[in-house]
Amino acid sequence: MATAATQRPEPTGRRERNKQRMAGRLYEAALTLFQQKGYDETTIDEITELADTARGTFFNHFPQKEDLITAWSEQRRLILTDLVDDLDPAQPTLSRLSHCLAHLARMNENEAAVARVMVSAWVKTGRPLTEEPGTAATFAEIIAHGLDRGDVRTGTDPHLLGLILRDAYLGALYRWSQRPGEPRSLHQELQDILRLLTPCIREAPEKAPAVTC
Repeated sequence: MATAATQRPEPTGRRERNKQRMAGRLYEAALTLFQQKGYDETTIDEITELADTARGTFFNHFPQKEDLITAWSEQRRLILTDLVDDLDPAQPTLSRLSHCLAHLARMNENEAAVARVMVSAWVKTGRPLTEEPGTAATFAEIIAHGLDRGDVRTGTDPHLLGLILRDAYLGALYRWSQRPGEPRSLHQELQDILRLLTPCIREAPEKAPAVTC
């Protein structure tokens, strides 16, 4: 798994490289223990023991345990941003949004055990309310591009629709995290949400009646 540290530009100085490597070791050790024991049950002493470093070193990289959750969330935001950068800008807006949601679903489902622990901790510590809505900005960027190319409904507010998609994604992600073994996948739910929102996103043909959302 790529760590939050590996998502950043490689530092040039040896001291900075060592700092990034230690942050990565602590992060990976924490995720391993969270998956094995749960977030609340894992102590900082256990994380530093597994990472083979001193307790004080932990606080040099993560001032509090909750910052590991922020690092996990930021890592995913960066992965999604990189994905959008690689998408073909000529691809229809709905296809680009569908691709993003499919990637988010796959990212969680491929690491279901740790994702469920981290999502629960993320919600419990109030991170959805305090973090910058980065995923919403990514969705809004795609929608704004669609407005410019003419396949998104005229008058659509990209920022607002981005927030709606982000809130729908987070709701689906939390529900999925609380129901292990549920036959309905996160991917299916996210794609169904996008289909429900399609009339509010796609530019209607000139002769078709307007759809009010």
